[in-house]
Amino acid sequence: MAYLLIFITLLHLVSLAMLFVATLEKSWWVWTDSEITDLWNNCFYDNTTKIWVCASTTETDWLQSVQALMILSMVFSCISFLVFLGQLFLLSRGSLFYFTGLCQAFAGFTAFSACLIFTFHRKEILGKSKDLSRGRFGYCFILAWLSVPLLLLSGALYAHLRKKQ
Repeated sequence: MAYLLIFITLLHLVSLAMLFVATLEKSWWVWTDSEITDLWNNCFYDNTTKIWVCASTTETDWLQSVQALMILSMVFSCISFLVFLGQLFLLSRGSLFYFTGLCQAFAGFTAFSACLIFTFHRKEILGKSKDLSRGRFGYCFILAWLSVPLLLLSGALYAHLRKKQ
């Protein structure tokens, strides 16, 4: 039981860290090595000053929905972890962690929705004037996709986890 509890806690923290990095870092779409786009900014690397120069992205409805869903996913996952810690000390023996599992599953579904929207509507999100064949998905987009099964797995594990002691 103790090993399962440690495993599920670590799984939750890893998936939460992946969500934070995927949402806040600057690499959802890579145009070139010196030009990247994320959910919040378009960034260019200035060779003369050796720094990244960023400007806000053009707000579209699809981009705002991806932003909102990724933030909602982080909020659900944080709430899930806090509720889990509370339930760990307050639940009676033999009780299940249903609410924690439900919150974590919602986090997984919202991250899944955000990734799907970005995948299928990237032309509208990134701007119709740019040629998408010049770019590729960045590591933050891949991290967001990788966090989805981890969130859903931890949600399922929480739903089946029973308090023993």
